[in-house]
Amino acid sequence: MLRTRKEEGWGNMDTPTLVVSTMVSSLCAFQLLFHVVSYRFSAKVCPGFSTLSSEKKIEWNSRVVSTCHSLLVGLLGLYVFLFDEATISDPLWGDSSVAKVNVAIASGYLLSDLLTIILYWKVIGDKYFVIHHCTSLYAFFLILKRSVLEYIGNFRLLAELSSPFVNQRWFLEALKYPKFSKANVINGILMTVVFFTVRIAPIPSFYVFVHSMLGTEAYARLGLLVQSSWVATCAVLDVMNVMWMIRISKGCLKVLSLFRREKANSSLQNGKLD
Repeated sequence: MLRTRKEEGWGNMDTPTLVVSTMVSSLCAFQLLFHVVSYRFSAKVCPGFSTLSSEKKIEWNSRVVSTCHSLLVGLLGLYVFLFDEATISDPLWGDSSVAKVNVAIASGYLLSDLLTIILYWKVIGDKYFVIHHCTSLYAFFLILKRSVLEYIGNFRLLAELSSPFVNQRWFLEALKYPKFSKANVINGILMTVVFFTVRIAPIPSFYVFVHSMLGTEAYARLGLLVQSSWVATCAVLDVMNVMWMIRISKGCLKVLSLFRREKANSSLQNGKLD
């Protein structure tokens, strides 16, 4: 009977309240963080923030919100991935309040960020982010509405663990840190390694897992809409991840090459002085 109820809709009477309240709270919290908290906190802890233009401050606050969201849902997703027995034992139909809450938090953030992007389109508008957010929201809607693929949704949220490093690169550039400063080089290397680890490396094993589910009774019960949406949304996000990985890798290799060249020139100059 439990499986039948889950196939019909929300799964139990408390789930809609939990999901909707979490999503709305998430949206409001991230809007508050963008419009109020980040401005005050950043001005106190980072003297350079006050010198930024109004446009830079808008993107700064957007990236502060992104970093907070990434750490929260990424770490919760890691917990579900490693320790949530209900979803680990049944990746397609396993039902978990923690897994649902994490997807709802991420959905609230995506709605908040879409609102921010629309309000400040001339400053932070990006069509690729709109495509990414809308694709993710559609996938999360199916997960929450039908109580399916909760483990998969949280596994995909592990990709957010790379965002703090991407945002940190922008913060360093905004504060005019030299491109070859230790902070910039170390963050660039970490960003490339973590991005590859959480977004690119899992791609082959993920689609092997999807293939292994084909033909199973659990997969058949998902229905054609969820089956096709699962593969299509993941494919869109993975294509975008590969595109971003190529850009990040090129940038990292360029910086490392210039860094080595500058170091070699500095050594030659020091040798001549000696």
